[in-house]
Amino acid sequence: MSESISRRNLLKIGGGAGVASLAGVTLLPGEARADSWTNELVKPGADGRLVYAPDGRGKVIPDFSWAGYRNGAEKLPDVPVVTKIGPIKGETDSTARIQAALDDVGARKPDANGFRGALLLKAGNYPVGGVLKMKRSGVVLRGEGQWEDPSANTVITGTAGVRNTVLWVDGAAGDWDSAELAGPRTDVTSTLVKAGQRRLTVGSTANLKVGDNIIIVHPDTPTWRDAINNGGVKDKPSWEAGKYPIMYNRYIQEIDGNDIVICAPVFNDLRHSLSKSYVYAWDQTGLVRNVGIENLRIDMAHQGPYDETHPESCIVISRAEDVWVKDASLLHFSKSAVWVQRSTRVTVQGARAMEPRSRVVGGKRYSFCAAGDAQQILFRDLEANDARHAFIATGTTTCSGNVWLNGSSVNGRNESGGHHRWSQGLLYDNIKELSNQSDNLWALGLHNRGDKGDGHGWSSVNSVAWNCTVDSGRQLCVQAPPTAQNFAIGTQGIVTGENWYTHTKGYEDGTNELGLDPSSLYLAQLRDRLTAS
Repeated sequence: MSESISRRNLLKIGGGAGVASLAGVTLLPGEARADSWTNELVKPGADGRLVYAPDGRGKVIPDFSWAGYRNGAEKLPDVPVVTKIGPIKGETDSTARIQAALDDVGARKPDANGFRGALLLKAGNYPVGGVLKMKRSGVVLRGEGQWEDPSANTVITGTAGVRNTVLWVDGAAGDWDSAELAGPRTDVTSTLVKAGQRRLTVGSTANLKVGDNIIIVHPDTPTWRDAINNGGVKDKPSWEAGKYPIMYNRYIQEIDGNDIVICAPVFNDLRHSLSKSYVYAWDQTGLVRNVGIENLRIDMAHQGPYDETHPESCIVISRAEDVWVKDASLLHFSKSAVWVQRSTRVTVQGARAMEPRSRVVGGKRYSFCAAGDAQQILFRDLEANDARHAFIATGTTTCSGNVWLNGSSVNGRNESGGHHRWSQGLLYDNIKELSNQSDNLWALGLHNRGDKGDGHGWSSVNSVAWNCTVDSGRQLCVQAPPTAQNFAIGTQGIVTGENWYTHTKGYEDGTNELGLDPSSLYLAQLRDRLTAS
């Protein structure tokens, strides 16, 4: 794909993450196309706000609008530059010099909004033989352009060996399951909290307060595993017992007696008879916040199309909250362009994951990936090519509430979608899988992967493909998991309920009908939430 063609494509799908970006989308009352149609499960009401209804299994499509930087409620900030550095002719490794500049910005006093300032890397070439770590809150790394010409763009070349990352947002907080604050856990006493709900009844709110960051745990019990038919795994060993609890990272917004209202919904039924859920507050010490990466290019020094003797990922975000990546071209990685783990409320916007360099095998070419403990992540306005899994959730039961919006993947080698072990609440919104080259018939999957890999089982549950496209005879596979549902609405292309395994087909509506209203589910839900009285 040429640089100029890619630039035009990216400009066509651009836009911001805030309210202003809604103006060009057919969402407001009276603005629907004359040939538009609506889905019975979620559609604009008389006042233009979305109205929800259950499907035949009693399942309601969740609200995904909480994904993204500061829950999508604010535009990505424009943080002032406080330090600039430029390239040095003949420099063979810029790692120490860039790291020192990042550390200098990180030592500044944060302003009232939590920002210390931006480091501007002026246009030019920067060889990086180590790992650049953004480990202080409030720091932005900004370049002068994401394209190929170093005279006008900032080009970072990763020259380190395998299993390295060029740029790592690296918090020092403990993991959710190891940073529990002292004090009693509080049981969830609700008989049933349905997927999509935000209100829970707990045994006591005496040790909780509004604003607390809590973890909600649904243990992986034998009874729950029986209810989901061992997760869909058949002949391979089952998921290791007790290893895959469902966990949600949330803030308390309201306390009403013994009820708490949390900042975003749960994405799986919390049924007391299957698993007794509980709540605890956790220690955020070391969590990195308000970090941005903008307007630059990261490329790998590779030796050919299947070479792996170079850094495996361009950007990794870990143990972080309210972070963004904007306007980045990421090339020749082996594992991932942007990999998000142990983090919440992250936006990746206007990014390109191009020309990965690796063998075409498992564990490689996961272009835009939500991994373990990744929640409320928004990937939007994306381009990818030659990926194995371009838009993927691979974080199992702790990966939920993540959105891929407005993206195209060309010449993919396998499917996008959830990957394994009960990832929940995934939204694929206006995602296009074009000219997919996989041996599989499907290019986008909300389904059971069964014994694939090391026993992946159900890859996605309570997940939605909205206004997506698959072409070249490929398919979108949507299947209904036990106790849950998956939805394919407004697909252009072929929708199937068959893959390697026979299951009940998930919910399907409006296949090959143009004019779905709203055209974007995420943006419509975000508008409703931000304009609520």
